[in-house]
Amino acid sequence: MRDLQFEQMEMAPEKGLSEDGGVSADGIDRRGFLKCMAWAGTGLVWTFAAGVPTSRAFGEGARGGGKSDFSFVQISDSHIGFNKPANTDVTATLQKALTKIDGAAQTPDFLIHTGDLTHSSKASEFDTLGQLVNRRQVFYVPGEHDTSVDDGKMYLERYGKGTKGNGWYSFDHKGVHFVGLNNVVQLEGMGKLGQPQIDWLKDDLRAVRSSTPVVVFAHIPLWAVYPEWGWGTSDSEQAFGALKRFGSVTVLNGHIHQVMQKVEGNVTFHTAMSTAFPQPAPGAAPSPGPMKVAAEKLESVLGITDVNFVAQRRELAVVDATLAQENAEKRVLGL
Repeated sequence: MRDLQFEQMEMAPEKGLSEDGGVSADGIDRRGFLKCMAWAGTGLVWTFAAGVPTSRAFGEGARGGGKSDFSFVQISDSHIGFNKPANTDVTATLQKALTKIDGAAQTPDFLIHTGDLTHSSKASEFDTLGQLVNRRQVFYVPGEHDTSVDDGKMYLERYGKGTKGNGWYSFDHKGVHFVGLNNVVQLEGMGKLGQPQIDWLKDDLRAVRSSTPVVVFAHIPLWAVYPEWGWGTSDSEQAFGALKRFGSVTVLNGHIHQVMQKVEGNVTFHTAMSTAFPQPAPGAAPSPGPMKVAAEKLESVLGITDVNFVAQRRELAVVDATLAQENAEKRVLGL
């Protein structure tokens, strides 16, 4: 077993928590080391030994004239209906995120929203979100704010068509298998998938070739970011048992409103910024929750994630961009 070392950067404007620790890999051989960094308001920096760090402007094509086979964009935690000091106009910041996506040089094939579409599960909030995304292809999973009032009934009425159980599903797109999971219905301090969903996941993956890249997305992180705050999923290890045979697994989550990454064996974990408001870095405050920053800095702590897939080179590039910046850092994953 290899020990992968991870570290977290200081998060602005609050002082972050710096910690070094060992993360046990799952035994799958992969050369390299891990640097896991919380986003500090100036983009994402991620380096691993098997690759070379590169960067580009958000939405720009790859260097050397190359072009990805397709791209999609992750947005998260729009919290429509929230109107407290941390952001009194979450509709406007979501609209700015969508405008940024629309202005990309390469039009994404679709969007993935990793939960907390609304703040209070109200019909009017879901209506507003629908008006904003308007005619875009979006794949959703719920956050706890979308299910806490009515156990997700309204969410499922609007977005659950064709899904299983409490809203889990999968689809294939241009050689990549996508799986949307719900880990917010059975909350027990941390997120939980539940045995029926895990059994469905195992059945779903049986028909997928091990050489196929897999993208899994859910609201609460599927790795233990900070269990003291409930930032993790209690039964995720059972789910990842079914994913070990795949050469490339990318996991996209929201909930914590900041970028963090981890690599364990064949799995790369990524959490996204919110389009609504930031939260403190793990342990940097007594508890999680909306964090107020100076008005002129708000857009520098909100953002989106752009993912590009190149089939021939078997690379998946993940780019985080804030609403304020023109440039972003890109990390390239070998598949």
